[in-house]
Amino acid sequence: MSIQEFKPVKEGKVREIYDNGDSLIMVATDRISCFDVILHNEVSKKGAVLTQMSKFWFDMTRDIVPNHMISVDVKDMPEFFRQEKFDGNSMMCRKLNMLPVECIVRGYITGSGWASYQKDGTVCGIRLPEGLKESDKLPEPIYTPSTKAEIGDHDENISYEQSVEYLEKRFPGKGEEYASKLRDYTIALYKKCAEYALEKGIIIADTKFEFGLDEDGNMVIGDEMLTPDSSRFWPAEGYEPGHGQPSFDKQFARDWLKANPGNDWTLPQDIVEKTISKYLQGYELLTGKPLE
Repeated sequence: MSIQEFKPVKEGKVREIYDNGDSLIMVATDRISCFDVILHNEVSKKGAVLTQMSKFWFDMTRDIVPNHMISVDVKDMPEFFRQEKFDGNSMMCRKLNMLPVECIVRGYITGSGWASYQKDGTVCGIRLPEGLKESDKLPEPIYTPSTKAEIGDHDENISYEQSVEYLEKRFPGKGEEYASKLRDYTIALYKKCAEYALEKGIIIADTKFEFGLDEDGNMVIGDEMLTPDSSRFWPAEGYEPGHGQPSFDKQFARDWLKANPGNDWTLPQDIVEKTISKYLQGYELLTGKPLE
């Protein structure tokens, strides 16, 4: 009897989604993208770090909000997925009706938030105290949603009020309810996980979550959760506001590409190895165990 073949129904820069009838199988590949371009290199184990880290956080936050994870064990999946390239980096998930808002939460001021604050003292329309330095911790985490763009388009920052209108158009009568739940869950998840991470030596500067509705209309967190691809993780040791911070993510790759124009989007092997070692180090610090 031949094994049923599966083809991705959706392919992002680094992830593939397969339709398994009443569930989905999300595969985090070892591809790496920088500046919205998929590089020619693969970073081995990167997909497994993303999948296992999401599992870790999903397990930790069930008390706040349910999540879409069914299993990360390929033995629970169709036979096609029981091959080495899927083992460890695949997650079987419930199907959700995804809400078209990226739920971004910022606990520290950095990146585009810092650039905006320097211009006019606000981040995504939220006025912040005067005198903040780059990488400063904010008095309270801020929720700065954006619209969820199709691949190739850019997400657009929106205010909380705009998120109410945006959701109301798509879910008449539910805009305010959904927008307030998205905001409250996002802040609650960030606070719990950032506090835990800090005890383990990692600052979660900012992150983004995505939510959907299950068949009963309950809100569920989907996609990935608190990975180095969706978050900025900084080492707490040596943290010092006033400049950018080193991070547990693609920083090595981004810095090398910037410093070497004409690179044909290909990294030298030592930069690939430095990049994955950062991912693995972050995983081990947070979970307390090496990646299996």
